Order: sequence, then structure tokens, then C-alpha cells
Amino acid sequence: MTPKTNELLFCALGGSGEIGMNVNLYGHAGKWLMVDCGVTFADAAYPGIDIVLPDLSFIEDRLGDLVGIVLTHGHEDHIGALPYLAEDLGVPLYATPFTAGLIRGKLEEEGNAHRVKLRVIQPAKDGGIAGVQIGPFGVSFIELSHSIPEPNALVIETKAGRVFHTGDWKLDPTPVIGKPTSPAQLTRIGDAGVDVLVCDSTNVFNAEASGSEASVRVGLAEQIGRAKGRVLVTTFASNAARLHTLGEVAKETGRKLCVTGRSLDRILKVARATGYLGDFPETVDPETAMRLPKNKVLIVATGGQGEPRAALARVADGSHTIKLDFGDTVIFSSKQIPGNEVAIGKIQNTLAAKGVVMITERQAHVHVSGHPGRPELSQMYKWIRPEVLVPVHGEMRHMMEHARFALSEGVPQSIVQSDGDILRLLPGKVEKIGNAGVGRLVLDGDVILPADGSTINERRRLAINGQISVAVAIGRDGRALGRPQIRVQGVPVEEDRAAFVEDAAEAAAEAMKGQKREIDRRREDIRLAVRRVATRWTGKKPVVDVLIVEA
Repeated sequence: MTPKTNELLFCALGGSGEIGMNVNLYGHAGKWLMVDCGVTFADAAYPGIDIVLPDLSFIEDRLGDLVGIVLTHGHEDHIGALPYLAEDLGVPLYATPFTAGLIRGKLEEEGNAHRVKLRVIQPAKDGGIAGVQIGPFGVSFIELSHSIPEPNALVIETKAGRVFHTGDWKLDPTPVIGKPTSPAQLTRIGDAGVDVLVCDSTNVFNAEASGSEASVRVGLAEQIGRAKGRVLVTTFASNAARLHTLGEVAKETGRKLCVTGRSLDRILKVARATGYLGDFPETVDPETAMRLPKNKVLIVATGGQGEPRAALARVADGSHTIKLDFGDTVIFSSKQIPGNEVAIGKIQNTLAAKGVVMITERQAHVHVSGHPGRPELSQMYKWIRPEVLVPVHGEMRHMMEHARFALSEGVPQSIVQSDGDILRLLPGKVEKIGNAGVGRLVLDGDVILPADGSTINERRRLAINGQISVAVAIGRDGRALGRPQIRVQGVPVEEDRAAFVEDAAEAAAEAMKGQKREIDRRREDIRLAVRRVATRWTGKKPVVDVLIVEA
């Protein structure tokens, strides 16, 4: 599909109908512009996998028409796929300094920084607007507030019309890091005319505004000030404003600060290099932290979403240098992302067994969200005054509710789309005109694979049913030599394993008897015979691999 000169198209390849993996395409005058290129994190459906990537086949088939990738901010669900996919896309990346610093670090880790063009857009001063022309798209960066430095909305201008793409945002009059949202600037943008608002839907069910980052300091200081032992605060690594707050609270409560986690180290490095966290207190390493009096140390660690390899999980299971004991405190200064409940609960139970006190946003004011509640959405509609709302960044329930809410607030039209839907935004009434193929890829070690390809499907079958290996030797006359050898993994025959193996070997030997057959036919006969034994014993159908050795 090639966008016409007089039309503006929109297609999400990720992030619509799900939280995370945001990838949005705008099409105009024969060209495509990508906004964000993020990842999501795997769950139990993807055994052995940490990161899930978007399948960009639709735009990869049109690389000659892709003019660039614009990044709204530095969260993983917006930039995390770039180290693995940007080189093949072969177009420039556009980002403001902090986001560019995070991207550059990721590209350097993958060893392809010199092969990817990264163009830094300097933020405008004194209420101005930083802009760039990318093919037929004029793109202006509008700084809003979020839980990371330099979150940007985008004004995308074409000959067909004008879009305001919010990225992730909230309204925060005291954001701690960065500038508060400018009502005057947004009103001017609305006055100039906005045809379509493409907007974050994450917190649409929240009846109240998300709250200011500055307000969290009081709650954290109160909880940390009354704690008797060590205090560990876990938060999103990218929340540089929260790091600033914790630095101030450490000073206020007389505690030395220890920061542990690679992603936290990266954020601190990039923040300082781009002019943020200049007054962040000097930190101590984990070994030093453990030698300090318990009531004189504040630890900041990654892992509040239950990530098994993050610092908090290793602290909980005792494999980290940082140790927590009875009476110590862990503060979860982050929101529990849907889908992570089990992983978080597992870590919390492990900590509880040690006698560690835990505090979440349900017990105290230790977190505010970075996404807009209903009052903030309503205010944005009033400033921007769009003709059409396109909800993004949410599960279907969020986007449907966002569409209903916008209509109730006076937005003339709203349309709900999902990954792969191709919309004609302009001219005329917004409508769906086609479908783009969408899907998921997984990063398995250093290899990118289809999320539902043979490797992952085989791994799922192994995880569910277990595996049996059968080795058989045959002579030149086709007769079996010796007894079949059986090895069992993950099949539920623990106490009766020897008897089961004997039964399976008997079945394999029996399947070898009779007339001489082709090797492949014999292999299949043995496989089915052994699997029938396993099913009879366990009710499971394990993967059975048969090796026939010809002597």
C-alpha cells in the first residue's frame, strides 16, 4: 500500500491493544514515518525469553519508502527494539539528547552504533518548538511531563493535515526534572488547528489526575525516616525524577545512597552527561553499604516488576551482595504493571519470609503514575481541540473507554484501531482501509526468532510434556543389536522411573521386530510405541526423539 499525496494514513505495528512494544507508522505522499520502536517483556508463554520485539515485515517490505524513525522518549517500550532492528531499517533516528544518549548506549552494546544514523534534536528554548523536516513530514517536538527526562509529544504536519501525537505524558506542575507542560503552548497548537489527536490511553479508568512527582518526596521521606533498619527502594530505572527525589530523601534522612542495577547505572550516566541529576549525592558500592550501620543506608535497586534477573530478585533469594534481614524495609515505588502480579508476589513472599517489611503505593504515597487520568485527558482535549481522537498505548479495554470518554467530552469523532489496522486519517472521515501483517519476534540469546515459530513451539511442548530420547543400534541385516537405550527428562515418573524405562525399552524393541523397513519408518514406529507407553503411564504425550545407529 502506497499513501497518496492528498491523504494521511496511520498504522500501529505494536502498542494498540497491548501495553508496550509501541510502533506507529504515518503514511503520506508515498512515504512512511515511524514513531517509536519498542519492546515488551516476555511471560511464561515464552519459556527462556526475556524480550519480545515487534514484527516489522510490513514496513520492511517498503524500506525504500521509510524516511525516518522519531522517538518520543527513552522508555524500553518505545526505544528497546532499536538495537536489534534499526540497522536493518537503514534510516536515520531522531531523538532529543537524553533519549539519544540512551539509544547510543544500547547501539554501542550491540556493536552497531557506527552503522546507525542518530540525529539529535536539541530542545527549543523559551517556549519555542524544535522541529525537523523528514521527507514530506514536518515534525515538531513538544516537551510534556512523564516519568523520564525529555518526554515529547509530536506535531506531525503534512499537506493533508495535522496530527498531535502525545507519546506518554501526564500533567505535572512540579515535575522535579524538566519543565512543566505549557498550557499556552498547547493552546497555540490547538489554535493553529489539529485534525487528529493520537493519545495515550493507559490511565483512562483513573477518575483522578495522576499527581505530581514532587508530592512523592513527602511520602518517601516519611516512610524512610521512620524505618529502623536498611531500606531498599525499587523503582523503574528510567524514572530519573524518582532518582532525584531519592537522592534528596537520602540527604534528608541522613542515609548514604547505594544504587545497584545495570540499567540504573546507565540512566545515571546518561542523565549526568545531558545535564540532569547534577546535584545527585555521591553513592557507595554494595560492599560498603553492607558495612554501614543499618539505619544509615538507602539502597535503590531495579526489579520492582518481578524480573528474575534484576537486583531485587537476587537480593530476595540471597545471591546479591546486598542482604536484607528481619526488620529491614523494601518500598515498591512503582506501579504494578498488569501481568506481573505473580512474579512480584513471588519476590514479596520471599522477602516476607525473611521478616522484611514491605510498603507499596497501596499503603503509602510512594509513587505517582506517569500517564494521564481522566481530568488530564479532558484538559488536553480542551487545549488541542482535535476533530478526531485515535486512542493508542493501551489494551482494548483502555482504548474503547478512551474513545467513549473523548466523545463524552465533546471530541467530534473517535475511532478505535488495533495493531495492523490501516486507517485513512485524512481527508474526510477517518476510516479503516486495510490491514498490515503484524506479529511478534523474540530475542533468544543473540538470535531473533518468530514468537510462534518452530523453536518456541518446540520449547513449549518440552516444557509442558517433557522429552524422551531413544537410541537403537541395528546391524547390516536390519536386526536390532542389544537393547534400546532410554533417557527421560521432565516426564512425571520419578519414583517409578526404572520400571518406566524398562517398559519403554521393551516397546521400542518390539517395534523393531518384523519385516525389514526403511529407516524413517522404523524411527516413526519406535517413536509412537514409546510415546504410547508414556501416555499410558502418565497421561502426557512427551516429545520422543529416536536415534538409529547403523553398525
